[in-house]
Amino acid sequence: MKRAIYPGSFDPITFGHLDIIKRASKLCDELIVGVLNNSQKNPLFSTPERVSIIKELTENLDNVKVECFDGLLVDFAKKKDAQVIIRGLRAVTDFENEIQLAQSNKVQYPELETLFMTTSLQYSYLSSTVAKEFASYGGDISPFVPAEIIPLIEAKLKNKEN
Repeated sequence: MKRAIYPGSFDPITFGHLDIIKRASKLCDELIVGVLNNSQKNPLFSTPERVSIIKELTENLDNVKVECFDGLLVDFAKKKDAQVIIRGLRAVTDFENEIQLAQSNKVQYPELETLFMTTSLQYSYLSSTVAKEFASYGGDISPFVPAEIIPLIEAKLKNKEN
């Protein structure tokens, strides 16, 4: 069985992330969306909330599982017996960082391959940061994230203000 991991913070998940998940799920037997619990960041959503949201949005994809992890991605990949890491690339600047991480992971886990997937053109500008920035100023984020999570984002931002 070919098992792949698509790791990220997904705070919040965007249409770009969902595009990569759908496309990557066709390339492997099982795709684990690895939601990073990063203590260095101050996320909008808790890790369990992000896992729950992604599970709901991917429930129609039979071979997609959603799990959280912390620590090194390479350790999570070993634990899950994954053969492939999926990484989305929007621009050349993404590649510069991602190639370093992929090579470092390869040193630690030689059996692990990294597959870079370019984002679909309509999402090449999109990031979670862009979605949060627009939302924080009351902008229309419907082109960035699924409609069902817009009220959740707005509620989180409103709670941060109070």
